[in-house]
Amino acid sequence: MEMIPTRNAYGDEILALGKENANIYVVDIDIGKSCKTTEFKNQLPEQHINVGIAEQNGCGVAAGLATTGKIPFVTTYAVFGTLRMAEQIRQEVCYPNLNVKIACSHGGLTPADDGASHQGIEDMGVMRTLPNMTVIVGADYYSTRKLIRAAAEHMGPVYLRFTRDAVPIIYSEDETFEIGKAKKLCDGKDIAIIANGDTVCIAMEAVHSLKEQGISVKLFDMHTLKPIDREAVMECIEIGKIITVEDHTIINGLGSSVSEIVAEAGRGTLRRVGIQDCFGQSAPYERLLEIYGITKENIINQAKELLE
Repeated sequence: MEMIPTRNAYGDEILALGKENANIYVVDIDIGKSCKTTEFKNQLPEQHINVGIAEQNGCGVAAGLATTGKIPFVTTYAVFGTLRMAEQIRQEVCYPNLNVKIACSHGGLTPADDGASHQGIEDMGVMRTLPNMTVIVGADYYSTRKLIRAAAEHMGPVYLRFTRDAVPIIYSEDETFEIGKAKKLCDGKDIAIIANGDTVCIAMEAVHSLKEQGISVKLFDMHTLKPIDREAVMECIEIGKIITVEDHTIINGLGSSVSEIVAEAGRGTLRRVGIQDCFGQSAPYERLLEIYGITKENIINQAKELLE
């Protein structure tokens, strides 16, 4: 099984976009090597700005560029790009609805051994609360490339989250993606699972095992957290038993987003698989997934409990 970090997809796609469109800029926060923008800097130096370790300044520079018709991608780690820059994103990007993209690697638990200080487990929730912001997380290399291109074409603020660690290839290179439209990976009638980002491959493993046990599962890749695909969620509500899976705190992330729609519909039962209101810790990525229950086994157990 081929595995590639989705941050590599960002490095490859932003370079391709920059070559096609001179208005595409990268505003680096001095970690281009980790965020895979070194080739962009080398090949397109006139479209690259490194502001140093100054996230808030980088956001301001990007906002200024956007007012001149440029399409800036502010590039840093998820924990810094959403928390340290939060006020600037709100006041300088979202409030004036500027065409700035916040492109962040090291999302969720994928910083692993770097520990809680570098694990952006609240990032999508923070960005989701801001008016005018679109929030996207690709599940693999190819989906991430397509979604980055869609973000570049979308007018307005976008948050993009990438993994540091390698994740399995799920989609073909020819697959198409639309912002706000979930991808249905399989259909079923007993249980519905909604996952995003690096947890989609884990959910797929659980679906395979459940099917072997005679349990029919509907699975969605909810790559756009905001605007969420309400029609897809309503399709899951028709089944009535739903599991969300995310590499993020269950507060204000995918689980919360789906819960809101379930509550408004007034029917359905939901289980949230994710980080249960705590910080991460230092350990290998796969071990952290086990510690926080983001596993095939936990999804299967949750499904069986719902069916009981």
